[in-house]
Amino acid sequence: MDAQTDLPAWRRTERQRLIAAREGLSAEQRAARNGVITALLEHGFPVLRRLIIGFCWPYRGEFDARFVIRTLRSAGARAALPDVVARATPLVFREWWPGVAMTKRVFDLPVPDGTAIVQPQALLIPLVGFDACGYRLGYGGGYFDRTLAAQATQPLRIGVGFESSRMPTIHPQPHDVAMDFIVTEAGIHVVTAGGLQRIDASESARCAQALIEERFPC
Repeated sequence: MDAQTDLPAWRRTERQRLIAAREGLSAEQRAARNGVITALLEHGFPVLRRLIIGFCWPYRGEFDARFVIRTLRSAGARAALPDVVARATPLVFREWWPGVAMTKRVFDLPVPDGTAIVQPQALLIPLVGFDACGYRLGYGGGYFDRTLAAQATQPLRIGVGFESSRMPTIHPQPHDVAMDFIVTEAGIHVVTAGGLQRIDASESARCAQALIEERFPC
């Protein structure tokens, strides 16, 4: 299939392929990759401990962010889950904590039931796919792209997923928004003008801190 002549169809095919590969992992493989990514997020992004963090409930075998969120909340962070209020509109984020009442919404995923709407300063964004320039292939609804486009101040954009989701390109379009960082079990990558650059946890911590200070000055 030629992506240049039928991009939506090409993306649908790639999305199906990547999700099938992810769902084909054994429970042990998924748990091991989740553990590595969780540790990378904890050590590479200490700035998250004082922020409002948007994350997603795990869906179709993707990275499970609940473990790192638990650690970050214990250190002082606040957490929020996305809520689709209408088709083709930006997401809103409702504050979440363990034990809060939840209701099922889009994709049958749970959303906090009537908690306060908050504005995340950082987002852990799930990756169906990602490319060499830091662009993300999502589930096709465009919700995160619309949400990011609507923000006057950009949150820290951390794409999280498995290394098997790496692609040469997603053929980004003008509405696609690149991540600031991509984190997989292979490591932390900062998104630069020249593409993804592998960095260690200490450099990641410095870069993330600088971006937060730039976007959310005291």
